[in-house]
Amino acid sequence: MINEFKDFIAKGNVMDLAVGIIIGAAFTAIVSSLVGDLINPIIGLILGGVDFTSMYVVLSGNVPAGVGLDAARESGAAIFAYGAFVTACINFLIIAFVVFMLVKAVNKLKSAAEKPDDVAPEVKTGPSELDVLLEIRDQLAKGR
Repeated sequence: MINEFKDFIAKGNVMDLAVGIIIGAAFTAIVSSLVGDLINPIIGLILGGVDFTSMYVVLSGNVPAGVGLDAARESGAAIFAYGAFVTACINFLIIAFVVFMLVKAVNKLKSAAEKPDDVAPEVKTGPSELDVLLEIRDQLAKGR
């Protein structure tokens, strides 16, 4: 059983999957920073500083007006936090677009690497051996 487990782990697919998960985790941090630190502030600026994350509706309970989402949740009231959902959807769309652009760029590089180099055009250097032999034969046939 141990040998079977070693064989399973040593297979390329398992190792590729492990590397993919590790790279994916590191890549998630980069994309999350790109979205959270660069793109979302620009979107907030375009939308006039609107922060969807703090938008909510109180379903039941008492929450003082103007209290942030965290304070409303701590008060024990039933909160319908639609703003956090809208923000998550916007973040998903942005992350999906960024990943799409990166995959598209990687595929373009990959196809360029797989494409064979341009083959030099064939240069005619003169008659082939067969052409010369045929010409000699024809000359000999005429001479008779």
